[in-house]
Amino acid sequence: MSDFMKAAAQEARSNLKTGEGGPFGAVIVKDGKIIARAHNQVLLHQDPTAHAEIQAIRAAAKALGTHDLSGCELYTSCYPCPMCLSAIIWANIRTVHYGNTAEDAGAIGFRDDMIYHFITGGCRDASVMKMSQEDRAETIAVFEEYAAKKKEIY
Repeated sequence: MSDFMKAAAQEARSNLKTGEGGPFGAVIVKDGKIIARAHNQVLLHQDPTAHAEIQAIRAAAKALGTHDLSGCELYTSCYPCPMCLSAIIWANIRTVHYGNTAEDAGAIGFRDDMIYHFITGGCRDASVMKMSQEDRAETIAVFEEYAAKKKEIY
């Protein structure tokens, strides 16, 4: 096991004592050095987005003073959930090392697989979430104004 994965596993293990959230940990590495470490803090912060990977991305972005984490690698104790996977992509992290699988997370009660199934269209069950498009004519105007300004796309 690499030292970086050991650090991610230690972050995950910390929640067995603190109870701040689920058993998930992550570290972000740049140029061979850990620049951010975090663990799941959903319960501590009463924030469903406070997953280990999200917390690590926030800390790394702050440490580097940028939203662009190109050149960084993520070590995480478990395959990222859909939300975290999306955040990793938005952060431009191109290499992810993970320990446990999504199936392993499901075996202890986490519902990653159900969310992946919903996203891919395999299950558009309204009991999970009802979605409907409304008032596009109103909201598209903001997008058109933004495009006209030729702003930087991140």
